[in-house]
Amino acid sequence: MFEEAQYFAPVSAQEDGSVVVELAASHPGFADEVYRARRNAIAGLAVNHRRGTPIPAAEYTAREHEVWALVTRELAVKHAKYATAEYLEGAARLGLPKERIPQLEEVSRLLEPLTGFRYLPAAGLVPLRDFYGVLADGFFHSTQYIRHHSVPFYTPEPDVIHEVIGHANALAAPRYAALYRLAGQAARRVESEEALEFVSKVFWFTLEFGVMAEGGELRAYGAGILSSYGEIEEFRGMDIRPLDLSAMGTTHYDITKYQDVLFRADSLQHLEDVVGDFWATCDDESIAKLAAAAV
Repeated sequence: MFEEAQYFAPVSAQEDGSVVVELAASHPGFADEVYRARRNAIAGLAVNHRRGTPIPAAEYTAREHEVWALVTRELAVKHAKYATAEYLEGAARLGLPKERIPQLEEVSRLLEPLTGFRYLPAAGLVPLRDFYGVLADGFFHSTQYIRHHSVPFYTPEPDVIHEVIGHANALAAPRYAALYRLAGQAARRVESEEALEFVSKVFWFTLEFGVMAEGGELRAYGAGILSSYGEIEEFRGMDIRPLDLSAMGTTHYDITKYQDVLFRADSLQHLEDVVGDFWATCDDESIAKLAAAAV
């Protein structure tokens, strides 16, 4: 229900060095002063972080750990039914804690021996080219805050549940991790903003909201679906279309609701052959031709 690199609450630095996260009035935590103060403090950890140094630990509350435990437990049941085998194998290899929120530095230590990926903390908006580009180096930008406790199965923005349960489990699977790296290489290779947007949309309809035929069923591998308690129950009823680079790179989507158009890979090999090869070879000229073909 959100675009990783685009849909964050604005973050601003104050003259006294403090950081303020500007939550919308519709945000579940808007009227909760304690939650807002914690959001500001957690955003400050990312603002002050320097790559190459350990990620500062967020001091989560007991209530926040309870939200993680509840959502983890419920999503595990749904993953067994709806997630692809590669994702489930990655989750088993990673072994995220079930009863508490892991620190991003801890997730990095678990993940790096498996596929070489590490996390970078994000306070808010990450420029599109930076967000995707660092994937080529095995880095993934992630928030550290967790959704408001009043709505444990909903978040209007990417929180640590989405970033870690959705993405880290996929990044622990070697074949998915390789696709993330290829997406990053493509983002660095292209020059125009139009081509970069095309690359990001293909990412959106695959590694964020991708589905795949597996064992005679439609299963999900996209982090946006697999981290959403509600959407994971709805995706099989959406408008499911075959993989089509021209369509994926030019289709408009609404980040505020469940995705009603999804693109199906026939297998993981099919995904690698179509999307992986595209990211491995695309340039501005080839993307312009694909975009023109969709008109």
